[in-house]
Amino acid sequence: MKKQQATTHANPTTVDHKWIIIDAAGQVLGRVAEKAASIIRGKHKPEYTPAVDTGDFVVIINADKVRVTGKKAVQKMYYRHSGFPGGLKEQNFSELMRKHPTRILEQAVKGMLPHNRLGRRLFTKLKVYTGDTHPHEAQQPEQVMV
Repeated sequence: MKKQQATTHANPTTVDHKWIIIDAAGQVLGRVAEKAASIIRGKHKPEYTPAVDTGDFVVIINADKVRVTGKKAVQKMYYRHSGFPGGLKEQNFSELMRKHPTRILEQAVKGMLPHNRLGRRLFTKLKVYTGDTHPHEAQQPEQVMV
């Protein structure tokens, strides 16, 4: 009889976290967000374990140059609430892109992560910047194509 191989489960002490750069210039919003969420989650690694943080850090540059298809620039709405009665604020994609371009990618990636304690911890591994420069050169990040 053949010996069965044991399934290995990752734990926080055995995981190696790398730094990845994604250039969002000219890329579609959803594709960039999906790639970033997958890398943050660690799904690209063979030791992926759903309940453990096995993912890498992601730096997204050129967030102000991301694009959407169709009429989403005018029709896609973003909502936030101040917490006070009548405090609902809404903006469309183009307004939010003009005022806070990093917030668009942050919200898109956050929506693709788990909605629990693990997801909140994973979200801290996302760094979004407008322009080509970022303060993470010391981590020697790798460039990834979307």
